[in-house]
Amino acid sequence: MRKTNSTNTINSQNLNESCGTANALSLIGGRWKLTIIWRLANGKMRYGALRDSIPLISERMLVQQLRELERDGLVTRIVYPQVPPRVEYEVTENSLELIPIIQSLSEWGEKQLVNL
Repeated sequence: MRKTNSTNTINSQNLNESCGTANALSLIGGRWKLTIIWRLANGKMRYGALRDSIPLISERMLVQQLRELERDGLVTRIVYPQVPPRVEYEVTENSLELIPIIQSLSEWGEKQLVNL
């Protein structure tokens, strides 16, 4: 956690407000966010199914990333009032625009693997 009035925080906020690329990367940056969005691209998923579809992610990290994606309006959390509780996640209309970009990044990344 950074202080809200630190120079680093202020510079980051100013950059995100003035540069679309920086803002986009602040929303989707991180090791797992694009993977989560990609997994949810085909429709709603229950938490357990989403967790099982990304075997290397820890529960703590999945919860944290889902909360950030929800806060930023890229994922919707749906809670069904039943016992036991049922929770599903789905991408928002806003993040559906990312799907072709993620596909392009994936293809580019696979080409780079050949060059290693």
